[in-house]
Formats: sequence, C-alpha cells, structure tokens
Amino acid sequence: MRLKENEKSFSAHKARQGEVILKTPTRRFVFILGLVGLTLLAVTFAIYIP
Repeated sequence: MRLKENEKSFSAHKARQGEVILKTPTRRFVFILGLVGLTLLAVTFAIYIP
C-alpha cells in the first residue's frame, strides 16, 4: 500500500499512544484500588446475576 503525497509515515515507536504514569505512591494506590474494585464488581455481578 503506497502513501499519498501528503500523508506522513510514522514509526511504531513514534505513533504509540500515551502510557500510564504512576510516579507517586498515591497514584499507584488509586490505580490498584480501581483494578481491585472492577474485579470485585465483575465477580459480584457474575455471582448474583443469573
């Protein structure tokens, strides 16, 4: 597939999206708490909703 004249080509490294930055302990705690909360919510729904 050829690029048109006005289209740019980017390497995969430059085209990737942002990354999760968890520099402070508070941000790490909130992130992990969110993951645990979603997991518990999914398990609760799986058990109580037939």
